[in-house]
Amino acid sequence: MAELKSPFLNSLAVSLGRFFALILPRRAAAIANKEVHHIFRDPYTLGMSIGLPLMMLMLFGEAISFDVKDVKVAVLDHDNSTDSRILVSTIQGSGYFTVSPSHGKPEEDLSSERAKAVVVIPAGFQKEVGRGEVPEAQLLIDGSDNATAGVVAGYMAGVGGVAWDHIRARESPPAHAPPINFVTQFLFNKELNSRWFMIPGLLVIIIGLLAVLMTALTVAREWENGSMEMLLTTPARPLEIILGKVAPYVGLGLLDVCMVYGAGRVIFQVPFRGSLLLLLFGSLLFLFVSLSQGLLISVATRNQQVAFQLSMMTGMLPTMLLSGFIFPVESMPLGFRVITSALPPRWFMVVSRGLFLKGAGLIELALPLGVLSFMCFFLVFLAVKRFKTDLEP
Repeated sequence: MAELKSPFLNSLAVSLGRFFALILPRRAAAIANKEVHHIFRDPYTLGMSIGLPLMMLMLFGEAISFDVKDVKVAVLDHDNSTDSRILVSTIQGSGYFTVSPSHGKPEEDLSSERAKAVVVIPAGFQKEVGRGEVPEAQLLIDGSDNATAGVVAGYMAGVGGVAWDHIRARESPPAHAPPINFVTQFLFNKELNSRWFMIPGLLVIIIGLLAVLMTALTVAREWENGSMEMLLTTPARPLEIILGKVAPYVGLGLLDVCMVYGAGRVIFQVPFRGSLLLLLFGSLLFLFVSLSQGLLISVATRNQQVAFQLSMMTGMLPTMLLSGFIFPVESMPLGFRVITSALPPRWFMVVSRGLFLKGAGLIELALPLGVLSFMCFFLVFLAVKRFKTDLEP
């Protein structure tokens, strides 16, 4: 094997070759060593396996957030009383809204984007409180952004309850309280921090996308160049070829796992309440599933362009849309919920978020880990079977 230009990469490749010789059969270790040298000579593969996860971490961790803050709210106060001012000050002090006076026409405030919501306090607001009634105010929300509209409505309901408590505390004698007062406590993510929700899911996205893409493209390139046919004519068995091809990318995948875990814990302050061994075990299962999927794509297509398109269709789209990363699986129609049951990212998403946020143990994660184990053996079996087919004359 020719030496690499960089002394550091060359020494690292030699060390990895010795490591593979310890854990893999001799022929598989030789193939793995060849693949390591190929990866280190290909800046595109190294950049994609290291640079892309860093970019996605910064994008999803910093730029993309589901937290709705500083929502512009216009207030039209027809009562201008002490109690109406308590309501307005409570909205302003909640930390979720930026309050400004309405221009007098709520629909124009919303259509001109001066506000996302308008609170209209009718005349007689304080008189209703004095009569022992629960006062009413109108809330108009821009429904063109349905996601934000739902969050604003939920926030405003909570703010209204706090304002009502302040108003009742001012009354003497106090007005009648609503019949039910819910005391809400959020478990596992008390602040409803979207980063705590995103980073564990991002671990699934990065592994699911890169593992499929890297193996599909690199192996498809060998099919195009004719080197894979030469490899298939050697005495190496199909399982040895697969192990040799997959082993270096398992190492790159585990490096990505460490990067996401370290960034989540140190930079984004995401808690980790579960077992690191379970996270490592689940990550290895999902890595083997994704890498086997990439191998099958490369064998089926033998063309880099087609392999890239198929990898994006079967890797990125299901991982982003059907894994529960953004949209809850429970909210999907029955047909899509059945489809997600056959997708590995859906099950690893349960493992990742369960370990990070809930501290789930082996018993709680037995089902998703069991499904991933079955998928791992099934896809490896298919890959070996397909390689055997290619070996036949």
